[in-house]
Amino acid sequence: MIKQLYDRYKECNGISTDSRNINKDVLFFALKGPNFNANKFASKALESGAKYVVVDEEEFKADDRYILVDDCLIALQKLANFHRRQFTIPFIGITGSNGKTTTKELMREVLSQKYNVHATMGNLNNHIGVPLTLLAMDDSVEIAIIEMGANKLGDITELCEIAEPTHGVITNIGKAHVGNFGGFENIIRAKSELYLHLIKNNGQVWINSNQKILMNMSKRFKTPLFYPNKGDYFEANFIESTPYVLFESENKQTVQSQLVGAYNFENIATALCIGKYFEIDDVKANNAIQNYVPSNNRSQVIKHETNTIIMDAYNANPSSMEVAIDNLGKMKAEKKVAVLGDMYELGEESEAEHRKLGEIVAAQNFDDVFFCGKLIKKSLETCSTAIYFEDKDDLNKELKKKNYKNTLILLKASRGIGLETVLDSI
Repeated sequence: MIKQLYDRYKECNGISTDSRNINKDVLFFALKGPNFNANKFASKALESGAKYVVVDEEEFKADDRYILVDDCLIALQKLANFHRRQFTIPFIGITGSNGKTTTKELMREVLSQKYNVHATMGNLNNHIGVPLTLLAMDDSVEIAIIEMGANKLGDITELCEIAEPTHGVITNIGKAHVGNFGGFENIIRAKSELYLHLIKNNGQVWINSNQKILMNMSKRFKTPLFYPNKGDYFEANFIESTPYVLFESENKQTVQSQLVGAYNFENIATALCIGKYFEIDDVKANNAIQNYVPSNNRSQVIKHETNTIIMDAYNANPSSMEVAIDNLGKMKAEKKVAVLGDMYELGEESEAEHRKLGEIVAAQNFDDVFFCGKLIKKSLETCSTAIYFEDKDDLNKELKKKNYKNTLILLKASRGIGLETVLDSI
């Protein structure tokens, strides 16, 4: 059945899973969700230009343009795996609690200096996004980079079965989505599912030697490659972050990146290490890092009149919060302000982690600290000097009153808070 479906796919101009966004001659998959059944929109997809539609309820099959399968999601995943198996190129799997999307983008920039690289768009890194990433590949691709996200045990295993990575890297292991996993030990188990796949299939792994948990796991591999410490496969030295990461690469070239935060040095080193493995000229690799500009509220530096704003409002978990706050503390500025919001998906550990966040902030000497959201109210118990607002509109009003000048300001929260909207008030 998948071979026949693949033949139809080859006739089409890409894949769509959204009946509201149909390009001409695409293959449409009628996926189901908790609150929708796209089988109902299959005819609309055809009217909008789809060449074929894949449905899994027989009542919606009207003619030969409808392809009936047992389950549309499983069919999408099997089709993606069938397509992946048409390639004999390197497939690099990347996962981690923090920094995987930034690292993936840096890897793309570095490897593109020599190869035609196909990488996950944005953060389409789940059980739907990975198949869509694979099915967007054409015969010209020479290296594929597949980002893999996880919300529970087994997610990475599932994605590895679809994408079959030949190479892999875990950026780090922290407390992202800890509530969904049911504890930190399960996060370690979940992320290591990529390693288990690579061990089973004799894949190549790169190990961040600054991460103790990853170093311990490295003992399972026959030929792991380490970075960025002295004596490893790839060496690089962090110099400073003012606010952008400045580092010395392996060829002794001093490189000024456009990434803010010392924690981004490891993401940079990962990309350069992998670039070295695939024989990218070191000067070209360094230039690729130097020219990369982050977007989507990920560690962006925004100059607003006399203020410098570190916009890191795409995501937040205990690990990324701690390094962002520590980085703000180390940076030089006339005044420093932290504007922090809720950390989501922490489950039973939410109250304890938000109290710990308050302790971390209280240990710093910031001029002002603002907390915004319902969950972060717990942080007041350990950081009583912070100014608290449950509502973002009230926070905006207070920031306007403050009228900051010559100030370094960190904005960080989980995406759902929408903390980037306070920019106009600073």
